Amino acid sequence: MASARLTPNGVGAALAGDTNLRPIVQVVNLRCVNVDGRGTPRSDRWRGLVSDGAETCPAMFAGQLSDQARSGLIRRGSVVQLDEYVINMVGGRRVIVVLNLTVLLAECDIIGNPVITPESESSNQNNPKVEQFNGARQYGLAAGNPSPTRPNGNVPVFQPSVAGSSLNTPTRLSDKSPVFQPTAQPSYRPAPSYKNQGAIAKNEAPARIIPISSLNPYQGRWAIKGRVTAKGDIRRYHNAKGDGKVFNFDLLDSDGGEIRVACFNAHVDRFYEVVEVGKVYVVSRGNLKPAQRNYNHLNSEWEITLERDSSVDLCPDEDSSIPSQQFNFRPISEIEDTPTGTVLDIIGVAISVSPSTTVQKKNGTETLKRIIGLKDMSGRSVDLTMWGDFCNREGSQLQEMVERGVFPVLGVKTGRVNDFNGKCIGTISSSQLLIDPDLSEAHTLRQWFDGGGRDASTQSISRDHTPAASRNEVRMTIAKIKDEGLGMGDKPDWVTVKASIIFFKSDNFCYTACPTKEGDRQCNKKVTKGTSGLWVCDRCDKEFPECDYRYLLQLQIQDHSGTAWVTAFQETAQELLGCSALDLITYKENGDPRFAEIMLSCLFQDYLLRLKVKEETYSDERRVKNTLVKVERFDPAAESRHLLDLLSRSMASY
Repeated sequence: MASARLTPNGVGAALAGDTNLRPIVQVVNLRCVNVDGRGTPRSDRWRGLVSDGAETCPAMFAGQLSDQARSGLIRRGSVVQLDEYVINMVGGRRVIVVLNLTVLLAECDIIGNPVITPESESSNQNNPKVEQFNGARQYGLAAGNPSPTRPNGNVPVFQPSVAGSSLNTPTRLSDKSPVFQPTAQPSYRPAPSYKNQGAIAKNEAPARIIPISSLNPYQGRWAIKGRVTAKGDIRRYHNAKGDGKVFNFDLLDSDGGEIRVACFNAHVDRFYEVVEVGKVYVVSRGNLKPAQRNYNHLNSEWEITLERDSSVDLCPDEDSSIPSQQFNFRPISEIEDTPTGTVLDIIGVAISVSPSTTVQKKNGTETLKRIIGLKDMSGRSVDLTMWGDFCNREGSQLQEMVERGVFPVLGVKTGRVNDFNGKCIGTISSSQLLIDPDLSEAHTLRQWFDGGGRDASTQSISRDHTPAASRNEVRMTIAKIKDEGLGMGDKPDWVTVKASIIFFKSDNFCYTACPTKEGDRQCNKKVTKGTSGLWVCDRCDKEFPECDYRYLLQLQIQDHSGTAWVTAFQETAQELLGCSALDLITYKENGDPRFAEIMLSCLFQDYLLRLKVKEETYSDERRVKNTLVKVERFDPAAESRHLLDLLSRSMASY
């Protein structure tokens, strides 16, 4: 039978903390930790003993090695090289936790005279009877039975001591020879770098960087190196333990392993500003938990929660071996049969973009919504629903491009499958949208679309969400809004009016706002000046030397049918006036003529005004409030097309 040379003193060196040694050892015992009464494994946890020919040590094998153990590739007698491992304390003993190994010989006679080290028997050293039984049982002997059947050729078995002999002196049984004493072996002396540094088993040695795919809960010390591919916003929550906040970020390493990292409460303050998308970090000391598949689509079965001793260290040198992003694009045709809630990546050509609208969420807050139509070479198209900030960032850019006749390729990283009268894709907090990305899939789609795919017929797997009238609006007059009693229902009404602005309230067009930020979100609560001369926010309970100014603009609009008062908030008012609230209040306070010029420039001009109409209560008085959510300069050409469309549909109805 083949033989191999084991690493001299390899077990001692590994136990001393030398995790860079990669010793060659032999498996002298291997068993499944959890079996039923018939000996069938009920878990993937395997443990045993490894030997360097002189000493042995308990070993635990990581989950990714379970298949090799079950198949027999790793078994008693196998000679292996420990490529990656850590040293943990288990039950008061130092144990080698094997993360990765290379099988050099699947089967081999036991090499040398392996002796159970005192370290591996520390839990039994004060009980000779237990030590005698466990030592015998571990190697196939029943206590009191000095003549076992040897299970595997020359596999060594140890005989319990006889009268007059020491319990700590192992003996070897041979087929043709009597019991003999092993040759004395010199004890391992650790290298100088490990001397007088305390117990290595307490994980005081520097953590070694391992692949993300090798992470498992059995590791006491670990470090991973990866690029941040996504970073979520700070989210606040409330549960039985009280209020809290959390944010996540995703890491990708050079081997393609991905994992999500979560930070809660105080750790949000520690790490949110440290972590940047695209940068490479070394992360160590975190708590591994099973990944929540409802929210996490990454290829790791674990998630990391950072704790008090965790560290996130920026790598100043760029690591080109780690890609910037990893995609697994699915054809649109496959989405039809994909379960609702599945998180996936898709790529397609943007063929339509609806205007951004404001909708009310279940918790009473409002958010933006926009629908993007995507098609690909599978002969199917799908609606992508953008939510929140995506509508103003990528959504506005896409709308501008499509209106100019440019149909960009859009890659969606981490979209969720929804089912509402058909399948569609929705963005979530960790989604990423890439417009005309430099990817082979994007280049292929562009060539197909420009080469005839633009005119290829496709079947939508989504419901047509956009209104039939001009595909983007419900047009009304001011008088009709009042006559039809819009805004009186449980939900707001959304309409577009063509009107002119005839008056601004210039006395109180903005308010002083709190500048505090939580992630990307600003408090914006109204602040007042305290006795100390500082601005005070009651919500944040903080003081500031400077505050922000945000629009709260009251204006009157008029069309041929009547007039109405409208309120414009920060983003919409700034888009209308073309000036920030801080600049405008500065012009006013300094008597700068630019204040009057800006206000007058918007009067008596025609606009298309998107309004949210909703009844609200003020001082026990109910009245309808009109809020301006979008403003567009009047375009005669676009208006002509709208009128022609109305005429053609009216004639078709007769």
